This record gives sequence, C-alpha cells and structure tokens, in this order.
Amino acid sequence: MSWLSNVRKGIQSLTKRQSTDTLWHKCGKCASMVFTKEWEENGYVCPRCDHHDRVGPTVRFDAMFDRKKYDVLPSPEVREDPLKFRDTKRYTDRIKAARASTGDRDALINAVGKIEGHAAVVGVQNFAYMGGSMGVAVGAAFVAGVRKAIERNAPYLLFTAAGGARMQEGILSLMQMPRTTVALAQLREAGLPYIVVLTDPTTGGVTASYAMLGDIQIAEPGALIGFAGQRVIEQTIREKLPEGFQRAEYLLEHGMIDMVVHRHALKDRIGRLISYLVPDKEKTKKAA
Repeated sequence: MSWLSNVRKGIQSLTKRQSTDTLWHKCGKCASMVFTKEWEENGYVCPRCDHHDRVGPTVRFDAMFDRKKYDVLPSPEVREDPLKFRDTKRYTDRIKAARASTGDRDALINAVGKIEGHAAVVGVQNFAYMGGSMGVAVGAAFVAGVRKAIERNAPYLLFTAAGGARMQEGILSLMQMPRTTVALAQLREAGLPYIVVLTDPTTGGVTASYAMLGDIQIAEPGALIGFAGQRVIEQTIREKLPEGFQRAEYLLEHGMIDMVVHRHALKDRIGRLISYLVPDKEKTKKAA
C-alpha cells in the first residue's frame, strides 16, 4: 500500500476529535512529515532518515517481550520530596504533573516476561518523566529489578534514557550511584548478566554509574551518550570536538560500547545474547 493510500484511508477515518496533529508526525531530525500510523508501525523510527524517536516503557515492553505478555512490577514506595525542594514550582507539583502526563509512578519501570523464550527482567527509563532523571525512586526501582532478576535466575536488561541526577533531591540523588553499583555486584555474584541498551539521551550521573556498567553495552543508532554536554566540554578544553562526538557510532568506533543495534533488530539480538550468557539448565543437563 502506497503512502498516498495510507493518507486517504486516514483522512476518511478522521473523527471530529482528530486533526492533522494526530494524522501526521514531524520527524525531529529530518523534519519530514510522516503519516503517524506508518511511523508507529515502524517502531517509532522515521522511515525517511531512520531517526529513532524516544519511546516509553509500554512501547519498549510490547516490542521486547514475546507475544507482548509481561507483568509490570510495582514501583517501590519511597519518601517523596525529602528536601522540601522548591524552585519555580514545588517539587511535589512537578511529580504530580509527570505522573499525569506519563501514567507512571516514576522514571524507571520494571517488567518480567520472556524474550525469545528466555526469562528476563527488563527496566525502562522514561525520558518523558522529568527527563528520566535519577532520584531515590529510580534507585529503588533499579534495586528491585535486580533483586527480581536474582529471584527468577534471569538477566537484568535496562534501557537507559536520562538527563542525569534529579537536582530536586540533591545528595540523595547522587547516593543512587553507589547504591545501584552495589546491587549490580550482587547480580554478578549470582552469575547473572546485566545488559544495557543506551538510548537517546543517556547523560550525567546515569552515564557515570549503572549505564556504563553492563556486561554487554548496546546502543540505538544516533543515541546521545555522555557525561557533560558537548558545549561545556568545548568551553572547558577550549577545543572544537570532532563531528559526531558523544553519538553511539562514535563511541562504538572508540571502544566505549560493544555494538549499535537498530531498534527492529534489538529483540533478536538480545535474545541471542541471553541464550549465550544464561544457558538453559535443562538442555545443559541433557547434554551432560
């Protein structure tokens, strides 16, 4: 079916509530106007320039788990607004707004299911929730995901997307860096792998901690990955940075990540990695 047929079909099915804003999607990279249904069916990847748009937990879980079957883990209860922080808005108001817009309790959501027949615990950071920032709730969710992976004897797979630590929680946010590192040490003691998929963007304290501690480091094409911003680095070292600096392909070329994998191929690639890293115990017994 041609794109013109898709457009005609979409126009014919428009209701009073629908408009051109829902019919078309403007690519954030090439600025092409793409039929929304075509964009969604393509995994939220631009069919013109292959730009990978940011997606939330539900889209990730549906794409990764077999037959879209999975159980979402409850988000751990933590103390909200421990510092009684306020800038232009109260922190509690920002939390309420983020929950209303995303439907998630906080920026990291975990789910349990199977990937290509292999049990797995998957965590997804949602950039739409306060920039995916790392606060106490994110740290608690990360630890809960790792513990569930140990309980299920399954790998922990994490999709990162964050602007860094959550400033409204100050030092408590930074404490999540060692906290998550200790949790990963427990996962490794259990002999289970930790696989990281770096998505756009992954920066700040998240990059400086659990985002770069994976046994396997994967990135989506074109993802921005780094600690400080490019402009800040240039101003500090007083030099012009190379083209594509802090993008996934540049990091792969310089040995910081293991592979760059297109979104359409992620499930198959991760399924194969899990089969290598966590052998089926029943098959191993029969072979012995």
